[in-house]
Amino acid sequence: MITIQGLSKSFTTRSGERVDALRDVSLDVGENEFLTVLGPSGCGKTTLLRAVAGLVPWDGGDIAVDGSPVRGPGPDRAVVFQNFALLPWATVLDNVAFGLRMRGVGRAERAERARSLIATVGLEGCEAKLPGELSGGMQQRVGIARALAVRPRVLLMDEPFGAVDEQTRRLLQEELLAIWEEHRMTVVFITHSMEEAVLLGDRVALMSARPGRIAEIVPVRLPRPRSRDVGGVARSGEYAEITAYLWERLRDMHAEHRPDRAHRPDEVAS
Repeated sequence: MITIQGLSKSFTTRSGERVDALRDVSLDVGENEFLTVLGPSGCGKTTLLRAVAGLVPWDGGDIAVDGSPVRGPGPDRAVVFQNFALLPWATVLDNVAFGLRMRGVGRAERAERARSLIATVGLEGCEAKLPGELSGGMQQRVGIARALAVRPRVLLMDEPFGAVDEQTRRLLQEELLAIWEEHRMTVVFITHSMEEAVLLGDRVALMSARPGRIAEIVPVRLPRPRSRDVGGVARSGEYAEITAYLWERLRDMHAEHRPDRAHRPDEVAS
């Protein structure tokens, strides 16, 4: 479904320093797969997702969705951001229907589809509210409904639950799993949480520290559907084992890039 080959991306800081964000990233994501992406802070996870979305250019390599090269944003992909990115002056109904309006869908059809998805994410009765009248978790539900309204083949999610409290995060995780289990689409989900990566994903793409590369693909062989018993999944031995392994790998990455590592006496060349 998604093919990334040899992707590299650099940028220049305000001081003129060149920074390599991604280097030679290659990754395949299967149709209807739920792939989570995990890695140290600053490893280029968000840059990778924005490249797949067609929101940023890159220096080298190729990205294709279902065999078609990515040249920019497209109707086959929808993005959910961490900061909600809602229109503050528009109602919940208008926010969810926004993408449909941009695609020329008629008023009656877009209202019907938007109302259905508002109910799906548990916000029925909030259609006329403005984003400022909603909690953070409710705003993120609106963002998810808006992305789903355009019926994308690929849903790209950039730490969408990172700005909400832990209880709301767990509820949103359950809702997202239920939606994915019902509608099935390809999902690439960026997260900094090992627990979230394992709970949601079919596989975890573990990225190295900057410049970001795919260090390892970790399969998550936990049974599905998971939305009916998220607590049971999180208490399982398999879940604990995979999460512990990811932490060991991330801890090793942090240790390798400690500023003082090069000055340790036992590592001085003889």
